[in-house]
Amino acid sequence: MCVEEQKHLLDELENLLEKQIALAKQDGTGELEVLIDRTNSLIEKISGTGIPESPEFKNRRELLQKLYEALCLSVAVKKAGVCEELSRIRRSRKTMETYSDNM
Repeated sequence: MCVEEQKHLLDELENLLEKQIALAKQDGTGELEVLIDRTNSLIEKISGTGIPESPEFKNRRELLQKLYEALCLSVAVKKAGVCEELSRIRRSRKTMETYSDNM
């Protein structure tokens, strides 16, 4: 695989990670899942090329690592928000059940 093809794969991966970060910050869960599948497929393709170990792509590898960490953080924040909302809903249901049992 030539260097231009390798750069193209890394550009595509970078683009997908940036889109995932944006979707994770919004409410694009369905679209995020589709991008995750595409990203996983691309990562498998890249890992088979030797690009990750290549010294000339060290800076790109570090950038991709930072994007991945930002994605993980965005997803963790979203998950915390969903868990908090779920907890509120459960408390509300329990309160409503208590009131309906006492009527």
